[in-house]
Amino acid sequence: MSETRDDRIAGGLSARLLVLTVIFVMASVLLVFLPSVTRERTSYLDDRIDAAHLAIFALEATPDNMVSKELSDMLLAHVGAHAIVVRMADRTLILAQDMPPSVTTTYDLRTESPPQMMGDTMATLFHSGKRVVRVLGVSPKDRNVTVEVVLDEGPLRRQLLRFGARVFAVSLVISLITAALVYLTLRWLLVAPLRRMTASMMAFRDNPEDESHVIRPSQRRDEVGLAERELATMQATVRQSLRQKEHLAALGTAVSKINHDLRGILSTARLTSDSLAGSTSPEVKRVVPALLAAIDRAVALCTGTLTYTRESAPPLHCSRFPLAALTDELIGVVDRPAGNGFSVVNEVPTGVTVYADRDQLLRVLENLTRNASESGAHRCAIGAARNGSGLRIAISDDGPGLPPKARMHLFTPFSGSARPGGTGLGLAIAREIMRAHGGDIALERSDASGTVFALTLPADGDAA
Repeated sequence: MSETRDDRIAGGLSARLLVLTVIFVMASVLLVFLPSVTRERTSYLDDRIDAAHLAIFALEATPDNMVSKELSDMLLAHVGAHAIVVRMADRTLILAQDMPPSVTTTYDLRTESPPQMMGDTMATLFHSGKRVVRVLGVSPKDRNVTVEVVLDEGPLRRQLLRFGARVFAVSLVISLITAALVYLTLRWLLVAPLRRMTASMMAFRDNPEDESHVIRPSQRRDEVGLAERELATMQATVRQSLRQKEHLAALGTAVSKINHDLRGILSTARLTSDSLAGSTSPEVKRVVPALLAAIDRAVALCTGTLTYTRESAPPLHCSRFPLAALTDELIGVVDRPAGNGFSVVNEVPTGVTVYADRDQLLRVLENLTRNASESGAHRCAIGAARNGSGLRIAISDDGPGLPPKARMHLFTPFSGSARPGGTGLGLAIAREIMRAHGGDIALERSDASGTVFALTLPADGDAA
């Protein structure tokens, strides 16, 4: 079942991004909220300490440091305290109600650490506000004077709640604005390009042959721009591969249609060759075996080309045989038709044997040597040596080397040909044959001094 647009919006990246942005910004605001409220509490208590010191000045103005009850109550009400004690170097002055309430807790501003201040602030906020607290602090007007104030915690709590509400409201507005800006920015930088790439991939999936569905990369030089360019390259590569597969399918269809007629023609040629085999002419007897072998290879080539269009690997009929003898047979096949001074040199040690499909391996070697001849080489050497993992066969020539385009798509059908009009099927078929044996083929070197291909085969008995 496909998702609706509302489902995609509710559970999509944009909605999650908005929610997470708000959460993270509010979390950062909460980290600032408690220190801000703590500073407000400290400021409030410092003001009470300052007001209490000022109230004591009225006592100092009298000869006996005494004031009337009415003035005392007025001064205490102005400070918001039940009692005030000011300790100076030479005396202590007290201003208090007749029956001050008992103290619930004491806050000593002189020794409180920042964590303790925050803890006391949280205690003030979460209590009912009915406690009576004693506050000790140093007078801001004289650092040698210690002031002690006994007051109700309710006004302090209400002040902190009002301040906290203002801070929270301002922080909420700031967080929403910040979240909106971050959300819009990330949506513009990330979400929108991701949606565009997703839409392109979905459209390409539905119809990869439509070139309009290939994404058009932007000029961005960041990771998103790189992803767009890589997606465009991948889509172009997939379209090219699909076209190649269509060509291969067409080739398979064409070969299957002409296979019957071609076999008939080759059968006629074989019958004619068989009749020539009875000739007493020495020249005819010398040519007929090569002619028969060429007709058999033509039949095998037609069958092999048809086989390549199938998904399965070519069937193998492996046996053990000397590699040098196979190379001598190859020389007789390649040198004679060339006629252009090209020669194949057999450098395979006499004792080297190989366990493989003889006809298939001959086909691979013939393809490589003919490619060397057609590229302009005059000499192609075939050597072999055993190593720890099996057998390595080297085919080296003295040609001008492969062009860069051919090296880039060396084993890709219809793309890896080094000559105009070539199909590039030869090396692709050669790699398929080698991999069916459990080995591989690789280009080791190709420059102005020549080209070297390496065939690898597993140890005897390990072939696939």
